[in-house]
Formats: sequence, structure tokens, C-alpha cells
Amino acid sequence: MTKVPRRILITGFGRFPGAPSNPTMPLVARLVRAARRQGLDCVAHIFATRYAEVDRELPALIAKHRPDAIVMFGLAGRRRHVSIEVVARNRMSVLFPDAGGIIPARAAIAAGAAATLRGRAAFAGLLAAARTTRVRTQLSRDAGKYLCNYVYWRALEAAAQPDGPRRAVFIHVPPVAAAPRPRARAKRHRFTHDELFRAGKAIVFALSRR
Repeated sequence: MTKVPRRILITGFGRFPGAPSNPTMPLVARLVRAARRQGLDCVAHIFATRYAEVDRELPALIAKHRPDAIVMFGLAGRRRHVSIEVVARNRMSVLFPDAGGIIPARAAIAAGAAATLRGRAAFAGLLAAARTTRVRTQLSRDAGKYLCNYVYWRALEAAAQPDGPRRAVFIHVPPVAAAPRPRARAKRHRFTHDELFRAGKAIVFALSRR
């Protein structure tokens, strides 16, 4: 019998410099509602885009809810696909501040640790599930240097603990079009909230079955 995770923590981020709105906020709320209707035990959380908030809130969420899996979403302004991140990298940007104006004092997240941590998920299965929705989706090995990569690294550190979540994965989503554009004028595909929801739902449900 396939084991279904007893609880899934689904997270997103709020606004940050350069992104006055973040599509992961409505996406997370919609995904949790849909998952609950299908009988999944899900918890939603939106992080303020600040390193200190992640450090304070992620351990508290894990301790309180004891999730079996964590699915994290974040915005990547230049992506042209929904990107399922395979690894988190041991690095932070020392150039770009978080939403609180804080710039990390060092480039490494964890001094002396490995260069990467691999996500805990059956990535081929998640990719196949997302592609059934006909939403452009790919695997990625570059989660960046910002808060998205940072929360992924911290979640994978937690997952490595004996009582941590069994699965943890991060998904980058591209920007959502502010308004429909005529096809003749559009230079590239403009994603919609519905497309992000379809792909996200497929990923969450695939993860819950593995």
C-alpha cells in the first residue's frame, strides 16, 4: 500500500524588492483548499521575504505541525518554466538585500558544509505529473542565491534530522501576466494563475502519493 504523507506544509513568499506582488501567495492558498477537498492534511504558510523570518518561522512550523513533506514555492522573475529545483546550494547573495534591507554578511549559508544538498523527492515523477497539465515545467539545478534557495537549504537541513520531514522540494514559478496580451504581440508565453495552480496541484498530489 502506498503511504500517504500524514501532513504537507505548503509555503510561499510575500513581496520583495523588485516584486511588489508575489503569485505564490494566492497559489499556496488555492493549493491548500484544493488539497483539503481531496482529503489531504495540508498547512499553508507565507514567509515574509526575510532571512530572519525563515530562521524563526520554519523551525517553529516543523515543530508545531510535524509535516511529513514540505512543498515550497517562490517567484523567479526571469524563468520561462515552472522549475522543480533538484538541489539547494550553499550560497547567499551578498549584493541583494531581503525585504527588510538585510544583506548577508557571508556568501555561504553553512560554513564548512557541502556545496549542495539534494532535495528529497522523486523528481522524475513530479516532473511527469506536472507535464500532464501541459504547463511548461522543467527540472532545475540552480535555485539561485536568494531567499528561495535559503529556505530550501534550511528545509533540507531539517529533513536530514531523524524526526524531520521525509520529503522536501522547492518549486520556482515564473511571473504571472498582469493582463492578457494579443498573441501577435506577445514575444514569449505569459503564465496565468490558473497554469501555476494546475502545475502546483499536480506536483503536490504526486508528492503525496510517493
